[in-house]
Amino acid sequence: MSSTTTSRPPTVSTTSKGDDAESGAVTAEVETRARLAPHQQAEDFICGGVASFVNVCATFPLNKVMFRQQVHGFRFFNALRQLRKEGLANLYRGLLPPLLQRTASVSLMFGTYHKYRDSMLRLSPNSPYAVVHTLAALGAGTTEAILAPLERVQVVLQVKDFHERYQNTFHAFRDIAGRGGVRELYRGTSAIVVRNGLSNVLFFGLRQPLMDALPHPSSELGKTFNAFVSGAGLGAFLSSVFFALNVVKTRMQTVVEGPHVGMLRTARTIFDERGRRWRKLYRGIHINYTRSFISWGIINAVYEFMKNNIDWS
Repeated sequence: MSSTTTSRPPTVSTTSKGDDAESGAVTAEVETRARLAPHQQAEDFICGGVASFVNVCATFPLNKVMFRQQVHGFRFFNALRQLRKEGLANLYRGLLPPLLQRTASVSLMFGTYHKYRDSMLRLSPNSPYAVVHTLAALGAGTTEAILAPLERVQVVLQVKDFHERYQNTFHAFRDIAGRGGVRELYRGTSAIVVRNGLSNVLFFGLRQPLMDALPHPSSELGKTFNAFVSGAGLGAFLSSVFFALNVVKTRMQTVVEGPHVGMLRTARTIFDERGRRWRKLYRGIHINYTRSFISWGIINAVYEFMKNNIDWS
């Protein structure tokens, strides 16, 4: 077995209850992690980043179909037909920003959550674990938001109207920043912070309990399969819960220049444009569910496999 057996995070409980034995185990776990070498303490960042890199390369085409449905309200086959007309050369257009953004974002998500959680428990070991978990998850989500410019450029590059305007990722960055500065690059960040923070609280609160609830595997393949199933189900559920917020975020980020419109006003505009029918606001949710099921299954499986099978000593 690798040395990660002693460095794995404890099972997360979102309740404020918990016996003394569990609290003692958490404190001991935090102290063990604090004694690890810097490269060992970085394992959560590394595992999260690699897992996300693999995922983005595999699921980008699905994400692009969903994006067209979110922005234009297309039905699935209409969005697919539009992408086919644009050709294979444009299918992976805009890959670099999500590859950079998602790799860095998931790395920060896993890494900063454990860093913040461990730091708070070292400073205040008697704090209710539910409070520590919630603050750490919200803090991780907020930290991820520093990468909003990458998400912003990804959105712009996928909008058909900007195909001729922007040659590539770096061209889009220069143009957007030149027109509105840093503020323009961070358009839509309020929605990102809300989405990331709340989804992190639920993800880290439910991830380990879901894996523990599955039949105990007798092989490494079984462990990887359990990690895929639990991550896939949780990711699909959370992406569906926050789907409408993601639609709002995407619309906010498709605007280049112009006034900065808040989340609520953007949501009302989209709702009115789609005939004030909630069903139309959720167009694309089925492919979003499928994409997230695959994405978070891959991320959780690769993350757990690396944590369990790489010697970080």
